[in-house]
Amino acid sequence: MSERKYFGTDGIRGLVGQYPITPEFVMKLGYAAGKVLAAQGTKKVLIGKDTRISGYMFESALEAGFSAAGIDIGLLGPMPTPGIAYLTKTFRAEAGIVISASHNPFYDNGIKFFSQDGQKLPDEVELAIEAELDKEMGCVESINLGKATRIDDAAGRYIEFCKSNFPSQFSLSHLKIVVDCAHGATYHIAPNVFRELGAEVIEIGTSPNGTNINHECGATSMDAISQAVVEHQADLGIALDGDGDRLMMVDHTGYVLDGDECVYVIACNDLKTGSMRGGVVGTLMSNMGLELALADMGVPFARSNVGDRYVMEMLKQKGWQLGAENSGHVINLNHTSTGDGIIAALNVLTAVCGTDKKLHELRQGMTKLPQILVNVRFTGDNDPLSSDEVAAAVHNVNEKLTGRGRVLLRKSGTEPLIRVMVEGPDLDEVTTLANVIADAVKRAC
Repeated sequence: MSERKYFGTDGIRGLVGQYPITPEFVMKLGYAAGKVLAAQGTKKVLIGKDTRISGYMFESALEAGFSAAGIDIGLLGPMPTPGIAYLTKTFRAEAGIVISASHNPFYDNGIKFFSQDGQKLPDEVELAIEAELDKEMGCVESINLGKATRIDDAAGRYIEFCKSNFPSQFSLSHLKIVVDCAHGATYHIAPNVFRELGAEVIEIGTSPNGTNINHECGATSMDAISQAVVEHQADLGIALDGDGDRLMMVDHTGYVLDGDECVYVIACNDLKTGSMRGGVVGTLMSNMGLELALADMGVPFARSNVGDRYVMEMLKQKGWQLGAENSGHVINLNHTSTGDGIIAALNVLTAVCGTDKKLHELRQGMTKLPQILVNVRFTGDNDPLSSDEVAAAVHNVNEKLTGRGRVLLRKSGTEPLIRVMVEGPDLDEVTTLANVIADAVKRAC
C-alpha cells in the first residue's frame, strides 16, 4: 500500500490553524473528496460535527469544497460519529463526513469519512483523495454547484435507532445511571436515550461551550464520573468521549471498566443467549486477562493492529461480530456498522437486565493483568523505533518477562506519540520495565 500523506488510522487530525487543519486545506479536502466520490456516482454527502468551537469554521469550509465539486450536502449539526454513520445509510447518502478530533482537546480537530454502508472509507479511496489533493482546486459550472440543506430531525432519528437496539422486554426503570457526555456530541442524545428507556439519569458533561470538550470529563478522564456514581449511590455510570464512539463504564463501587471489560460482559451475555458468532477481536493493546477469560469460556480471540478500523477489518475477515479496543471502542456488528458508545452501553445494560446482576458481579470473571502505558512525545526528527538502544531495551525486558508478559512499542496513529506498553503479573515490575524502555525512547527522540 502507498504511504499515506494525510490520513492516519482515524482520518486527518491535528492542531487547529496548523497545516493541514486549516480552513483552506479543509475546503480543498472537501473538493478533492467530492471529485473522487463523484467519479464513483456520489451525489449527496452528510456532514456532522462534535461541539468544539472550530467545527463551525470547518463545516463551512467542507460545505464550500463539496459544493464546488458539484456534491449536495446535508448538514447534521452536532452529532456523534456513529450517529453520522447511521444517518448516512438511512438518508441513502453516498458518504458521511465527521468533523471531530474524538477524545483530543478542543484545540485539535479532524476530518473522517464514512462510506454509504456506514463504515470507514476503504484505503484505496483515501489514497485517491490524497492524490487529488495534490492537484489544483477547481469549480464546476454554476448550474452544477452542490446545494446545502440542514437536517433538523437528525438527533431524534438517532435516538430512536439507539432505543431500538435495546430489547423491548427489558426496562431500565430500576436503575439510577450517571451519564457523562464529555461536553461532546452526545450531550443532547445519550441522556435522552437512557431516560426514555426508563432509567433515572444524572447528567454530567452536557453543557458544551466550544472549549470544554473532553476537559476533565468523559471516557478519557474518569475521576468525575467515578465520584458521581458513588456520591449519588447510582447503580452504574456511562462515560462517552467527545464524538461518542468510545465507552467506559463505572460499577456501583466506582470501579472503572475499560473497553476490554465491557466487551467481556457483552461476550458473556451473547454466549449465554446464543447470539455469539465466532469469537472476539481485540488489539495488540488488549489486556491478556481478556484473552484468558474468553479462553476459559471456549471463545476464540484474535488481535488486530491498534485502531478500530483494523478491528473492523479482522471482524470482516473472520466473519465475527464482536470486537473492541481497551480504549473503549466497542464494535458489535449485530447492532451497528461501526464503534458506538451508546449502543455498546445498551449491550452491557442488556446483560445487566437479562441476568438481574449488578455490573460489579458481571465483570468478576475477568482478571486484568497489570498493564502500564507510557507515552513519549515524538518530534519526528529522529525515529526512535529504529534506535539500537531502544531495540536493546525492548529485548532485555522481553527476556525478563518470557512466558509471563509482553512488550508493545508503537507510534500513535492519531497523536505525535510513541506508546510504550508493558504487561505482566506484577505492577511494580512492569512499571519499572516500562519506564526503562520509555527512557531509552526519550534519549532516541
